[in-house]
Amino acid sequence: MQSFRTELENPVVEKEIIELERKIRAYRAGTISEDKFKSLRLARGIYGQRQPGVQMVRIKLPFGKATFKQLLRISDISDEYAIRNLHFTTRQDIQIHFVSLDRTPELWAKLAEDDVTIREACGNTVRNVTASPQAGIDPEEPFDVSPYAHATFAYFLRNPICQELGRKFKFGFSSSSRDTAFAFGQDLGFIPRVRTVNGIEERGFRVVLGGGLGAQPMAGHVVHEFLPEDQLIPYSESVLRTFDRYGERNNRNKARFKYLIQKLGLDEVKRLIAEEWTAIKVKTFAIDRDAVPLPAPPESVPAEVEEVTDRRAYEIWEKTNVWEQKQTGFYAVYIKVPTGDMPTEKARELLAGIRGHVADEVRVTQNQGLLLKFARKESLPRIYNVLSRIGFAKPGFDSVADVTTCPGTDTCNLGISNSTEMARVLESLIYEEYEDLVYDRDLKIKISGCMNSCGQHGIAHIGIHGSSLKAVGRVVPAAQIMLGGGVLGDGDGRVAERVIKVPSKRVVNAVRLLLDDYLANSTPEERFHVYFDRQTKDYFYRMLKPLADLTNLTEEEFVDWGHQETYQQAIGVGECAGVVIDLVSVLLFEAEEKLDWANESYRAGAYADAIYHAYSMYVSAAKALLLDKGIHSSTQIAIIRDFDTNFVESGEITLPNSFEEKLLEINKNEPTEAFARQYLADAIDFYQTIAAKKAVATAVNG
Repeated sequence: MQSFRTELENPVVEKEIIELERKIRAYRAGTISEDKFKSLRLARGIYGQRQPGVQMVRIKLPFGKATFKQLLRISDISDEYAIRNLHFTTRQDIQIHFVSLDRTPELWAKLAEDDVTIREACGNTVRNVTASPQAGIDPEEPFDVSPYAHATFAYFLRNPICQELGRKFKFGFSSSSRDTAFAFGQDLGFIPRVRTVNGIEERGFRVVLGGGLGAQPMAGHVVHEFLPEDQLIPYSESVLRTFDRYGERNNRNKARFKYLIQKLGLDEVKRLIAEEWTAIKVKTFAIDRDAVPLPAPPESVPAEVEEVTDRRAYEIWEKTNVWEQKQTGFYAVYIKVPTGDMPTEKARELLAGIRGHVADEVRVTQNQGLLLKFARKESLPRIYNVLSRIGFAKPGFDSVADVTTCPGTDTCNLGISNSTEMARVLESLIYEEYEDLVYDRDLKIKISGCMNSCGQHGIAHIGIHGSSLKAVGRVVPAAQIMLGGGVLGDGDGRVAERVIKVPSKRVVNAVRLLLDDYLANSTPEERFHVYFDRQTKDYFYRMLKPLADLTNLTEEEFVDWGHQETYQQAIGVGECAGVVIDLVSVLLFEAEEKLDWANESYRAGAYADAIYHAYSMYVSAAKALLLDKGIHSSTQIAIIRDFDTNFVESGEITLPNSFEEKLLEINKNEPTEAFARQYLADAIDFYQTIAAKKAVATAVNG
């Protein structure tokens, strides 16, 4: 591995990149454990693929926003370090695949030159903050939520309160009550509101807490009808502090925020959130409404309107993929990107062809497409022709024909089936047999390669996830069909219900049956989830049951979509949730590192950060000693209480008060310099006691 150095204007980013390179060297030399290094690289957006020895790198684009220059930079990076492809995700990121681990610091440095990061794109952190792509141009929006999404991203990036959560945490901002960012399916979701008090207009949000997809999708709970805009950050910080302290850490299948609510109850969780108010860094946070200005429209009107060769195809595309903005005379153009994949050469050709005809901004959409802004009517034929030349002019954006899917077994360790080829086959079915459904945006088909909902199947009207069945002593690639999910609006939503599992190659017939039945028997204006409720789950189970018959399997049905060989289920260890680290030596090393960070923050005057780093040190050191006794505590609060029981009350460790009283001073005191100084001094004394105790034990046992 070549030694790497960089020169960036941002010293924080430069330090992080050099540190990543140093840690990679240490890992290669065997001085950092596999688990410790995995946790570190995931927090830097570097994710192990299904294929050994290569990485997926997730590039974090807050609310999906990128300039042309940034998108070209990412394309260059993909050409040099990956496989010349851009994969757009349902959380508005861009992923590139088959990257060498040793080259990731260099890759990150080149991205940083254009203010693009991979920091905290994976791992047990705050993931990419999403927002409706049409924010800022949406005719139905009370105000542009982009600055609020940006403030959330900026405030929690590198924030010590969310660097080692029990699991990932997701924010989403919808532009209007239509909830196009799926607020109901986020850990924290926000719907914009405006109210007038004493003749003054006030901005705020309806807040939805504790939603989530995954293997057990749940809709969130409305906890605020109107949260004033200056309370957005303080409230979010209180939620994250609560999650960090009380969230599950051992059983990662139960470690999302939704399970904390399920375990403690919504009222108790709300009480714990309120209890954090004293300790938070700021009690009010003014959002800079100008932080994300609208991009400038093209300067000039095209001299002449281009001709299109297929007028009918153009008219269908214009009806389904073009929307009028709230800015008079301008249009938004949505680009349907099948399976979310665009070769870099096509991305360059796209940007070159549309430059001067749209604004210098692209937004990745939640259904893996792209949004262009500020197109004039006269430019639409030009944009269509460019898209047609590169093969991305398919109509039906966000319709039945726009099937969302994750990468599945193409690259993901957790993939059970090939979701991307299944999506392509189902889109072909719609275009060939149900061409009128390209106009239907009220019915969605979504696919995931496993049960974890990266393809959003858990909130689809027709959701499908990869699975398997056994028949005649062999494994059959299968699809779990879920029905009846969907967005209801205003932060309310439905989770799809599991109906039946069928062999994967029968999914086309299953979808055909569902669509034929719905089109024939639904009433006018009856949306699919309403029809599902009227007919009941059993009706659809009986309809699809013949397709689940395994006594008449053909040889082809033992082969997954997109493959030629007989199916073999091969599931690796997933990394989307990060890792659980239970090594005593690693924890003590981390405790020392956190104490260094606490001192560094204190010297910089960041007293709230210093206090939280010191708190984290206490927890890591206590967990190390508990593990040394074979005690596995599942939450931070359990670690604190178990340490009291097994060390303080037994007299093995002497403290002036209980360990819990000492640590929870953090949410009983304002984060002042005086309190930070006292809390940090006590933390140093505690660490020295623990280090000395461990050193004596090592000498005795050695």
